[in-house]
Amino acid sequence: MKKQKMLYERKLKINLPPGQSAFLWGVRQTGKSTYLKAHFPDSYYINLLKTDLFVLYSKSPSLFREHIQALSPELKSRPIIIDEIQKVPLLLDEVHNLIENESLSFILCGSSARKLKRSGVNLLGGRAWKFEFYPLTFAEIPDFDLAKALSHGLLPPHYDNPHFKRAIRAYISEYIKEEIQAESLVRNLPAFSRFLDAVGFNQGGIVTYANIASDVGVDAKTVKEYFQILVDTLLGIEIPPYQKTIRREILSKSPKFYLCDVGVANALANQTLHLSHNESLQGEAAGHAFEHFILMELIAYRGLNEKDFPITYWRTKTGLEVDFILGRGEIAIEIKLSTEVRTRDLNGLFAFAEEHRPRRALVISQDLLPRALETPDGQQVLILPWRDFLTQLWDPVASVKLLGDLH
Repeated sequence: MKKQKMLYERKLKINLPPGQSAFLWGVRQTGKSTYLKAHFPDSYYINLLKTDLFVLYSKSPSLFREHIQALSPELKSRPIIIDEIQKVPLLLDEVHNLIENESLSFILCGSSARKLKRSGVNLLGGRAWKFEFYPLTFAEIPDFDLAKALSHGLLPPHYDNPHFKRAIRAYISEYIKEEIQAESLVRNLPAFSRFLDAVGFNQGGIVTYANIASDVGVDAKTVKEYFQILVDTLLGIEIPPYQKTIRREILSKSPKFYLCDVGVANALANQTLHLSHNESLQGEAAGHAFEHFILMELIAYRGLNEKDFPITYWRTKTGLEVDFILGRGEIAIEIKLSTEVRTRDLNGLFAFAEEHRPRRALVISQDLLPRALETPDGQQVLILPWRDFLTQLWDPVASVKLLGDLH
């Protein structure tokens, strides 16, 4: 197979010892297939989006085993790639058999494990390592343009696309058609479409199932299930609240919810950020997009570096808030769109620092240069320009100095 050229140098590394298999999960159009073809150019590749293969293996999964057994020893010595594995769940039994009895290795790629779990198939009982693919990150894009990232989003087909609005609309429609309708994940597709609209307008907010249920016209239990569908199909991310309390009561036990991509969130909220290169970002919509973008960088950093630290938020009943808490309270991060963060803007961060004594309190902003402030009880709060923060985050040495040894 001819090696496929990649437009972006992705950070994911899949290094498998002989005989080791892997799952690669990621939302649609993040570039999973392109990555696999570029990094495993000589592997045997099966794409279940091809109708003929989908029909063939759906009717007779055993034919898959016979086809694999007919491969040359050379092809069997490399990982065998199956793209869109969730479309034919029964193939996992055949894969399991080939791993156990013939010591073959597979890379199983897909956009959702939900259908596999619902079908009751085994997920290879720990025999496959799990990897996740993310939208593009700051570290993967040469000459990174923040304005473009916040308006176009960071899915590879959208970031550099002058027709990004139309492309994102098509993406959302295809997602509903292929992931929801075709796989029968919901019975009431019109209600689910209204739910997606409501999610767009509540992006980054605390989830209130009853309020959204009222808007959508279904019960709260159904809305909770809809949110779980978005999480399971990797289109959404839930950020739970930081639960540890010392003096102040937390506001809610409900999560905050973010969509998988800034551009998709903009489209569902029916808003377009009209930004030009190096333009100073302003306004509520840009502020939400900026916060969302930093969160996605943190999530990708955590996953691509094989870390498992929790990401939570903190909000009290009196309205004090910190955007993101990393680990068990070790790092507190506030996101500000301001070009000159003031002490009065940081009441929530100062309160959290006073009560929980994090190892580091950070503000990520559009400030021109790094600065340090002190809380009333003498703790340091470091204000970092967003580019400085991301440069340090994605540098293996600097990230340890920045965040410490989070796992």
